[in-house]
Amino acid sequence: MLVKEILNAAIKPVFSFEFFPPKKDEDWDTLFETILALSPLNPSYVSVTYGAGGSTRSKTHSLVTKIQKETGLTVVSHLTCICSDTVETGTILQNYREHGINNVLALRGDKPAGTASIAEATKDFPHAVDLVRFIKSNFPDIGIGVAGFPEGHPEVPNRIKEIEYLKEKVDAGADYIVTQLFFDNRDYFDFVERCAIAGITVPIIPGIMPVTTQKGMFRMSELALGARIPAPLLKKVLAAENDTDVASIGIEWATDQVQELIDHHIKGIHFYTLNMADATLRIFNHLHQ
Repeated sequence: MLVKEILNAAIKPVFSFEFFPPKKDEDWDTLFETILALSPLNPSYVSVTYGAGGSTRSKTHSLVTKIQKETGLTVVSHLTCICSDTVETGTILQNYREHGINNVLALRGDKPAGTASIAEATKDFPHAVDLVRFIKSNFPDIGIGVAGFPEGHPEVPNRIKEIEYLKEKVDAGADYIVTQLFFDNRDYFDFVERCAIAGITVPIIPGIMPVTTQKGMFRMSELALGARIPAPLLKKVLAAENDTDVASIGIEWATDQVQELIDHHIKGIHFYTLNMADATLRIFNHLHQ
C-alpha cells in the first residue's frame, strides 16, 4: 500500500519504525532480530535510511528489497539529492517498482565528507523539492514523503520561509511529512499549526527517539539537525548515576510524549529505532492505547 492510503484509512494512530543498513556484515543478523522483535507491534510501515555519497546506498537497496520480500511489511526507502542524478535515480526507482516497493522519503541529505558545500555535492537535484518533482513526473504511482522540522531547519532561520519551502514540496507532490525528532510536544503542535496556516493539509507524522545514554543525548544536540533538550529532561539525565537509569528516564519521557500525541488523535507516530528493539518495546508496554 501507499503510505498516504494507510494514513488516510487509519481510525487510530498508526506506528512506523526506521532502520538503517549496517556497515558491518555481522550486524545484519542483529538488525533482522530487531525487525522480528518489533513485528508483533504491527507497524503499518517501516523506513530505511540512505547514505550520502554512496556510503550505504547499495546496502539500502538490498535491505529494502530484503525486508519487503521476507517480512511482507510496507517499506519506505529514503532517497537523497546528494550526489544523485536523474539517470541513477530513475534506475533506482524503476528497480523499486519492479520489486513492489512504491514508497520513498525524498530528502536533500547531508553534505558528504570531503566536499566544500552542499551545492558542490548536488547534481540534478539542488533541493528536495526538485527530487519530489522528478519522482512525481516520472513515477506518479510512487508515494512520496518529505521531512519537516518542528524546531526549525538550522539552515533556514526564517520560520515563515521554512514553512513556505515545505509547502512547495507538498504542492510538488508530497503525500505526507515526517518530522525530525523532538522532545517537547509543544514544538510539534506549534509546527502543525504553522503548517495549517500556510495551507498544508497532508498528514504530519511526529518522529520520536528516546534518550538512552548521556553520550547519545549530547550527540543529538551536536548534530546539524540537533534536537533541543528541555531543561527538566536534561536535569534528570545529568543527575542519573548510569546509563541504565538514563534509559529509564528517556523511555519514560518518550512514553509521555507518545501518549499525549495519541490522545490528540494524530495520524501516526514514527520511531527512530537505531536498529534496536528494547526502547521501542518498553515504550509500547507503557502506553494506554
